[in-house]
Amino acid sequence: MNELTAGAAQNDRELMLECRLLSRVYDEGPRDLVVLDKLSLAVRAGERVAIVGSSGSGKTTLLNMLGGLDTPTSGEVRVAGQSLGVMNEAELGRFRNRHIGFVYQFHHLLSEFTALENVALPLIIRGQRKKAAEEKAMVLLNRVGMAERGDHKPGELSGGERQRVAIARALVTDPSLMLMDEPTGNLDQNTAASILGLMDELARTGNSAFVIVTHDLSLAAHQDRVLRLDGGQLVEGDVAASRSAG
Repeated sequence: MNELTAGAAQNDRELMLECRLLSRVYDEGPRDLVVLDKLSLAVRAGERVAIVGSSGSGKTTLLNMLGGLDTPTSGEVRVAGQSLGVMNEAELGRFRNRHIGFVYQFHHLLSEFTALENVALPLIIRGQRKKAAEEKAMVLLNRVGMAERGDHKPGELSGGERQRVAIARALVTDPSLMLMDEPTGNLDQNTAASILGLMDELARTGNSAFVIVTHDLSLAAHQDRVLRLDGGQLVEGDVAASRSAG
């Protein structure tokens, strides 16, 4: 498949994330602080988009709004065709459980539960029976190369192993959108490369859209698109431009 054909195939895939004129303004006394300024973004199924930018540019704020954890001052976020802005907190919680997977730099696994239990938990919260949830969780642990460590608690796992469990937990609900905040930022070079390979495989074989916030320009360069958050706007460009700007 040549580049033109691949691009056409990508454009035919379902639109999983759409932001329209998204703004976030904070009241900072005499002057408002504009973090996001009428920002727009569209990401399709199977597409991986990296967002880079200097510290304080608003990357985490944007990620929180994409996941329905923060409310925009104006504009709209749509995930899998649904507008987050019309949902109340309970509806947002249910929607996130079904459609949005989160992976953070520090994994946020529950220390008192095993890897298997951590991965199964989103399905149990959804109301699925424990046995069925753990069967699905084991499938995901196997997919990320952690099936043999399912009975270990987070404190018994390495940083890379914990991050693999966190990715399995995010994927167990078959999300429409994967949001990843510095997913390799706390890992050594070899483990980060392993996680990167796993992300490649998941993007090829799954139907989720990926949005990855990172300072790691080598990670960003590996994605389908690199966007730089600057002055409240997303600017399309290459990693070299992002490096010189950041």
